[in-house]
Amino acid sequence: MNRRKRGSEMEKAAADHIISQGGQIITTNYRCRMGEIDIIARDGDTICFIEVKYRKDIQKGYPVEAVDIRKQFTICRVSDHFRMVKALSDERPYRYDVISITGECIRWIKNAFSYISL
Repeated sequence: MNRRKRGSEMEKAAADHIISQGGQIITTNYRCRMGEIDIIARDGDTICFIEVKYRKDIQKGYPVEAVDIRKQFTICRVSDHFRMVKALSDERPYRYDVISITGECIRWIKNAFSYISL
């Protein structure tokens, strides 16, 4: 299976997991010129910007380890764009999460990293 198809399947599995945990999907694969966020969801009153990472096993490390500082910075910039386009208040709660998928195990890591400002 090619990487793009596998990635799409894992993002679908992550979205299903969010829904099973009581979350609501706002959008998937949100793109702007600065980059992409895999899933934007609502968890209660909190808007979550979620990166999905998959590894078939942990031989090359845990999936969450692939969300390095550069990727975190990109997600924060794209979240700024989303909030601006949707005219969302700075007073609303936001969170940066990672969904880590290893084999068949799905783990939703809430507050995986903090907002990185310019």
